[in-house]
Amino acid sequence: MESALEVVRKATVGTEYEGDLYLVGGYVRDELLGLTPGNDADLVTTRNAPKLAEMLHAKGLTDHQPVTYPRFGTAMVAIEGMSLEFVTARRESYEADSRKPHVEPATLEEDAARRDFTVNAILRNLHSGAISDPLGHGLADLEAKTLRTPLDPIRTFRDDPLRMLRAIRFRWQLGFEPAPGLYEAIRAEATRLQVISSERIAAEFMKMLERATAADALSDLMETGLLAEFAPELLAMRGVEQGNYHHLDVWEHTLAAVRNVVPGDPLLTLATLLHDVGKPATRTIDANGNTRFFGHEVLGAKLAAQILRRLKFSNEDVETVARLVKNHMRLGSSPELTAAAARRLIRDLGDDLPRLLSLVEADAGALKVGVRVLDLSQIRQRVAEVQAATPRETLDSPLSGAQIMELFKLEPGPAVGHAKTYLLEQVIEGNLAPGDEQKAKSLLESYLHRKRS
Repeated sequence: MESALEVVRKATVGTEYEGDLYLVGGYVRDELLGLTPGNDADLVTTRNAPKLAEMLHAKGLTDHQPVTYPRFGTAMVAIEGMSLEFVTARRESYEADSRKPHVEPATLEEDAARRDFTVNAILRNLHSGAISDPLGHGLADLEAKTLRTPLDPIRTFRDDPLRMLRAIRFRWQLGFEPAPGLYEAIRAEATRLQVISSERIAAEFMKMLERATAADALSDLMETGLLAEFAPELLAMRGVEQGNYHHLDVWEHTLAAVRNVVPGDPLLTLATLLHDVGKPATRTIDANGNTRFFGHEVLGAKLAAQILRRLKFSNEDVETVARLVKNHMRLGSSPELTAAAARRLIRDLGDDLPRLLSLVEADAGALKVGVRVLDLSQIRQRVAEVQAATPRETLDSPLSGAQIMELFKLEPGPAVGHAKTYLLEQVIEGNLAPGDEQKAKSLLESYLHRKRS
């Protein structure tokens, strides 16, 4: 048992909560599956849950003041770094256009019926350790690896449409199969996802993308209609034939590329998902019958940013993904890289350069069989050598704007920016050592003379 849970167990012995405090949800599910539970847990009681949280705080056992939600009978605390949510057993009812339920106290059985899936409604008594199954088939579903809602799935999904995304995530996270009618209900209720906040959708989506089964989850999102509700731009990728080196349409090629990504970096997976989103709108066929997608990376970066801003991603994450999409064609099919080209990559991508190389490899690995596999080992070695010689922070003009204005009697304006850009290009091309102000002055003097003549 986790030390935090042991703290709660000991603190509630001899109180009204002894014997009436149960672990529930993913923590119990994962324990029973032999998985390592996360660093958070839900506990349910028929008693007053916020009062329990306040009691623990009063005893000096919590890391902070409890965050309570009296309307819902819940409270959140942290104990020894573990996040715990205490919940008063409740039943809920919802308005058609709202995600905010009307809440009433209830039995443990009624509380279990309001949860998302039967395998998440199994209880473990915190004091005795006894396992109970209020719904009567949660344990059987866990054994059979079946994902089933406690109530009719239409009702369960209408109550909380985010559960439709959770159904797909749990299917692939746990390796379960959906119960009959589950996916049909998702298709029927997909449009109700609109009542869920963008932030909650994005959080579930990213949990799918951080796993090795991301492509399978994406396929389900497309087929159930959920993807259309938060990333409709991706629908146009289906059926777009690519020809040439491709044997798959844009969507299936994208899924193949996602499968090639090493899991664990959801932003890289997200960039791989979006790397060809600009292809449908840029598709042309030339006079020789070749399919072209000129500028798809530029349009793709704009569409990627559009999607991620709508989902309320941070500006930093939006810029990272858009940068990767925009640059994914820069290496082409050449295994060689000049020092100048390496310095430009280092300057433009910075810490995201390893991600770009991984994206390029994943993309190339999704081409048709027989096409030469792109080996980036030489490029990685070249980049490492250039980075060691000229780290990104040194890739700048040796002269500041103020120095340029003082030395060459220039007024503030575009000419100063052009001069700095010229010196930066000389550094990148290897004609000027970083920090060599003397040579920078000489080169810039010649440059300005040519500009004026």
